[in-house]
Amino acid sequence: MIENPLAKRLQNHTIILASGSPRRKKFFEEFGLDFEVRPKPIDEHYPEELKASEISDYLAQLKAKAFLGELDDNDILITSDTVVWHQENSLEKAKDTKEAFKMLKTLSDDWHEVITSVCFTTNAKQKTVNHTTHVKFKALTEDEIAFYIEKCEPYDKAGAYGIQEWIGLIGIEEIKGAYTNVVGLPTHLVYETLMHMVC
Repeated sequence: MIENPLAKRLQNHTIILASGSPRRKKFFEEFGLDFEVRPKPIDEHYPEELKASEISDYLAQLKAKAFLGELDDNDILITSDTVVWHQENSLEKAKDTKEAFKMLKTLSDDWHEVITSVCFTTNAKQKTVNHTTHVKFKALTEDEIAFYIEKCEPYDKAGAYGIQEWIGLIGIEEIKGAYTNVVGLPTHLVYETLMHMVC
């Protein structure tokens, strides 16, 4: 029987996914790995001068700091953050329906960037990688936006939308970069980084 190359490489390590995202959890299940889900709430504030991937890198590393002194020698901690970057602004999670509507109206008929950073931390080292996907929405009608928000309540997602949901099916015209990155994790980068984390 042929073994899963990644699971074989990590067989003596414990993977800790510090995220409550069901989408990221599903990706790790699909990797075929044994892992623990251990999210920790943090204050996700960042210096105002940071832009684009600097923000997501900073927050992914900040989430790792919450585990300082808690890791065993065979642990690999994975923390991540996703930023929707549009017209020099970071669109974060919408607080309510009004804010979600405003965000999607802004993204309508335009390109934006979805940037996900992933930080890998052990007791010996730390490595942060990121990937940028360029996404183009069609011109969304107000009825389409309102229907989506009521149907899916996308308040847990940066930019107030999930590409895998109804709005993605009807609204995404073009995408340049990894699709999984927009869902919440650049899986190709995670795989390659984990393969090289352990000798």
